[in-house]
Amino acid sequence: MNIYNILDELSIDYQRYDHPAVFNCEQAHLLDLNIDGVATKNLFIRDRKGSRHFLVVVIADKNVNLKSLSQQLGVTSLRFASPRRLDKYIGTIPGAVSILDIIKDHHHEVELVIDKSIFNYSSLQCHPFTNTATLDISIAGVQQLLAHYQRSYIEIDL
Repeated sequence: MNIYNILDELSIDYQRYDHPAVFNCEQAHLLDLNIDGVATKNLFIRDRKGSRHFLVVVIADKNVNLKSLSQQLGVTSLRFASPRRLDKYIGTIPGAVSILDIIKDHHHEVELVIDKSIFNYSSLQCHPFTNTATLDISIAGVQQLLAHYQRSYIEIDL
């Protein structure tokens, strides 16, 4: 699956910024790429039983309280999913996770959760299936991509 071909086929504009591999938001911030879109943090989490999985997208500098989030989502006890689950469900590795990875979940086993405050921005930053590049994509473009793949999402206040 080539994300660039997908975006081009859907006529979704993006700006691409290549850079050394980054594995967390702090490392990405140190690159000082001067990208317009809001920087995001992407958490792949699961419920206690491992029967529900979530990709949570928030503004990079926000702290996420998993106990509060579990209450908002109506699930018992959230925790970070293992790298094995990350690969199994959305085919990526820690440090490269982004909202775009949800389209690789062909069986719709992962629930997408987006912090409402992201919609206050015109665009967001995300990895294009690798942590050696960052894309700046309009919020409308992301919504178009999600609609094309019939991916709904839950908006919450974090």
